[in-house]
Amino acid sequence: MSPASLLLVALGSLCIVFALLYGVARRIDNYGIVDIAWSYAFGALAGFYALLGPGWPARRALIAALAVVWSLRLGTHLFIRVMGHHPVEDGRYQQLRKDWAHDFASKMFGFFQMQAGSVVLLGLAFFVSCVNAAPALHPIEIAATALWLVAISGEALADFQLAAFKRNPASKGRVCDSGLWHYSRHPNYFFEWLVWVAYFVFALASPWGWVAIIGPASILYLLLRVTGIPMTEEQSIRSRGDAYRRYQQTTSAFVPWFPRKPSA
Repeated sequence: MSPASLLLVALGSLCIVFALLYGVARRIDNYGIVDIAWSYAFGALAGFYALLGPGWPARRALIAALAVVWSLRLGTHLFIRVMGHHPVEDGRYQQLRKDWAHDFASKMFGFFQMQAGSVVLLGLAFFVSCVNAAPALHPIEIAATALWLVAISGEALADFQLAAFKRNPASKGRVCDSGLWHYSRHPNYFFEWLVWVAYFVFALASPWGWVAIIGPASILYLLLRVTGIPMTEEQSIRSRGDAYRRYQQTTSAFVPWFPRKPSA
């Protein structure tokens, strides 16, 4: 299959899948399932490119493995979180119901289609790597794989620490500020972004690999300005109030760093 055909088939297929998923979300009245599908979709996309791409087989297998492991870990983590609270919907989507109340159905359908398009756009790192025919791994690709290992380990550790904190009955109403959360209010987001940096670095060894900058750049923007930190912190302030505001004063929002002294 030609590279152009790979992209078109991937986009068309994902648009259909996310349209069907929208129907499921309406039926169960929980739109948070789109986060689960979005995460799993990257593994499926990378696997599709690896199976049908014209690049060197070992490179295709490696980038697909990195994508699938990350995709399954994040998707399963979100599945447990979202479905564990079902039918209660994630606070972000409850807020969107209020914000889009006058035209919720059509706007949410468009949102689901945007998620499908974003998977293909952000997955360009997988695409360029799977069409690269160079018959050996570049040192950049090896370095990127090492960076990916650090990033996914950090993200998994942050998720584990937060889950353990929430399971403790004594944590009710408190803010998680131990482990990695002592150095960043969102260490899971930071390491998630670092995963995308690793994919971009991996792609730089391939022709046109620079286009994969769209991945870490978009994820950084979303995390810092749109659906990541802003919406998460709004929800945290609503649920924890002054305790979270004090946490904001002392702890880095994104990049892990030593806490500041609280202001007088």
